[in-house]
Amino acid sequence: MKLAERAQNISPSPTLSIDAQAKKMIAGGIKVINFGVGEPDFDTPEHIKQAAVKAIADGMTKYTPVAGTDSLRRAIVKKLAEDNNLQYEPGQIVVSAGAKHSLYNAFQVLCQAGDEVILPAPYWVSYLEQIKLAGAKPVIVPTTVENDFKLTPAQLQNAITPNSRVIILNSPSNPTGSVYTREELAALGEILVKNNIIIISDEIYEKLIYDEREHVSIAALNPALKDLTVVINGVSKSYAMTGWRIGYAAAPQPVAKAMADLQSHSTSNPTSIAQAASLEALTGTQEPVRHMVVEFAKRRDYIMERLLAIPGVKCNRPGGAFYVFPEIKPLLGKSYAGTVINCATDLARVLLEKEHVAIVPGIAFGDDTCFRLSYATSMDNIREGLDLIEKVLTGLH
Repeated sequence: MKLAERAQNISPSPTLSIDAQAKKMIAGGIKVINFGVGEPDFDTPEHIKQAAVKAIADGMTKYTPVAGTDSLRRAIVKKLAEDNNLQYEPGQIVVSAGAKHSLYNAFQVLCQAGDEVILPAPYWVSYLEQIKLAGAKPVIVPTTVENDFKLTPAQLQNAITPNSRVIILNSPSNPTGSVYTREELAALGEILVKNNIIIISDEIYEKLIYDEREHVSIAALNPALKDLTVVINGVSKSYAMTGWRIGYAAAPQPVAKAMADLQSHSTSNPTSIAQAASLEALTGTQEPVRHMVVEFAKRRDYIMERLLAIPGVKCNRPGGAFYVFPEIKPLLGKSYAGTVINCATDLARVLLEKEHVAIVPGIAFGDDTCFRLSYATSMDNIREGLDLIEKVLTGLH
């Protein structure tokens, strides 16, 4: 049976495939230190789980409005106003089955054949595939570790063509943990407004931020930027709710309506029970979030200290999320146990097969001179895993 061209062009997620391989080894009785898939190792807070239990008991098991319950959308409006200085109406909010679904909806209603989407690299793996699925052309703009993996105004200006339609910005970033400052966003925003380029601003890691840094939504800088921006967020990372699958978009009214209309013909509403839990996440105590941030910061500090002590490794200091993205350019071309390490993909294979450590090679994010480590795992795992990574990297010759 012949597949459609769009299906043939889809690449599987390398992050999930690495995780699947590691879990298969674990199921076979092999201990694997897994730095792979990106989800908090904390459990969903109890008060959020109990809200879901109550929703079931109360019979909240029917369809909801396609774009989400009125109570959840009002809570999102309140959250955006209080946390991000963004004013929206409930009709501008579309709740979906995860932030990935929100992103998919946005690309589908905004892009078509002939459009170009500016994509700073390193990028989250699904951006590239979703751009292609929308029929648009990704224009990849490489950034560097020396510049904290951030897009500069000069790079942005050089990437713009008459076909430029959308740019995707992700702050805090997966995979680098980079956080754009207010001034950096303002400089990019000036160019984007001048060229009338739509911004998809992925802010899913917004609350996981360190060193007293400030999360700024580019949409909050001025009305012109807000009119061009689709803000993407959700509950998965901040509240350890990855499996609940609730994300949301805040957008200008015509875009929000189009996204809801599209969703009405694909998934309909997101799960009613998960919406009740998400309402509690947004309106209940935020103490579990603060606890996670403190723990993640400790892990980040330790992992940075260990990585930077390894000769040949360079790494920016993440300001948010729960990833590090070390670069290993000086080590490429060397060998370990008879295997030449020409790229981070080779390193990932060696680490998993020989030392039982799972990392994600940078090819998944557009730069195979780097690899991603998630520190959303226990400190014991981090210590043991870094011992083995150090063993391999210092054993190259």
